[in-house]
Amino acid sequence: MPKMTIVVGTMYGGALDVAEQVKPLFEKAGYAVVVSEQPTLTDVSGDNDLTLFCLSTTGSGDFPGNIVPFVRSLKDQSPSLTGLRYGLIALGDSSYGDTFCGAGRALDELLTSLGAQRLGERLEVDAMETFMADDAAVPWVEEWIVAQQLKVA
Repeated sequence: MPKMTIVVGTMYGGALDVAEQVKPLFEKAGYAVVVSEQPTLTDVSGDNDLTLFCLSTTGSGDFPGNIVPFVRSLKDQSPSLTGLRYGLIALGDSSYGDTFCGAGRALDELLTSLGAQRLGERLEVDAMETFMADDAAVPWVEEWIVAQQLKVA
């Protein structure tokens, strides 16, 4: 059974809600899924077949507190992530202008700089347009799963 981890970065629970809403979609597709709310480097350097990052942006493009130690470890240790295949759902508020989805964009850039391969496009969910983030995330994940299954077949 393929394994996947959903790494969550959240301040008020919105990204965790998205993770909990999409987890059953991956399970239905045959994945053994773990949701990591206190991520470590082990979550991205293990034997996962896929990793999904769900994270909110706080303040002026900042990372939520629960994911800061993970991001700091990535920056300090610069591990090779050439085996990491991932997707990314970034939650933000476009009223913040240039920092909209800043944490998601910064994490995406950091992961690719360490050799990770993003699969598909990053989903950016705007709180100004979408009241419930999972309304945008669920259809995106359904399409993302199909696309990954086609690549494996």
